[in-house]
Amino acid sequence: MTGFSSEGSETPRGASSFEKMLGLLDLFTTAAPAWATEELIRASGTSRSTCYRYIKALQASGLLTPVAGGAWMLGPRIIELDRTMRLCDPVTVGGLPPLRQLAAQTGHSGLLCLLFSGTVMCVGEAPAQGAPAGLFSRGQRRGLFTGAASKAILAHLPPHQLRAIHARHRTAIAAAGLGADWEGFRQALRAIREAGHCVTQSEFIPGIIGIAAPLFNAEGGVLGSLGIAAEVAAVPPAARAPLAAQVMQAARDACASIAAQGQVAALPARAVG
Repeated sequence: MTGFSSEGSETPRGASSFEKMLGLLDLFTTAAPAWATEELIRASGTSRSTCYRYIKALQASGLLTPVAGGAWMLGPRIIELDRTMRLCDPVTVGGLPPLRQLAAQTGHSGLLCLLFSGTVMCVGEAPAQGAPAGLFSRGQRRGLFTGAASKAILAHLPPHQLRAIHARHRTAIAAAGLGADWEGFRQALRAIREAGHCVTQSEFIPGIIGIAAPLFNAEGGVLGSLGIAAEVAAVPPAARAPLAAQVMQAARDACASIAAQGQVAALPARAVG
């Protein structure tokens, strides 16, 4: 995320004025959807006049909008941008039809995810009837080391990115069961690549199993993942291999659709970890 986050008011050293302005948007979350002007000034770490300029520019672009009590919320321009993403993003356009078909065939909730810098973001979902509460949904982000959707992507990142990720996050990687050292990390990811999919259980929500396969662009760069999530009780061990085969086929269908679009937008993320 740019600038700073709502978890603290520290601004990265050397951040440009533009980055600091965009960083204001990171403050707005479901837990804190509205911010008073004075709160934004304090959180930004800039002068009052500078923060006023930032707010005015964000309002003019539609990214912030004023609400009652002198507060601010995210603006309608973001809704417009989201519509553009839904209609034009290659992963969303190419992945949603196979995802929905997979969910209909299996009776389990489908999840479509995109690699976004050092995280994985859900960009599409096909919830099953009676789906458990709290499943990954559009716009939510998760780390790279936990859950089938994330691990299916992580396993297919280029070696130089994996080395950099391991150097910075070795403790978290070990805690996620992905290897106590670099060699263990490599072996864990190799097993996922060779299987063509990843299966995890209770890593985010107790009692939930996830099965995911990677999505690639025409050049073989990993873009995201496609998968299902279900209650463990609904997926006995004997059913997991057939479900994994269905997930991998849906992912192949999505990859073919993404490649057929021929858009330069279907490029893997460069900044990871």
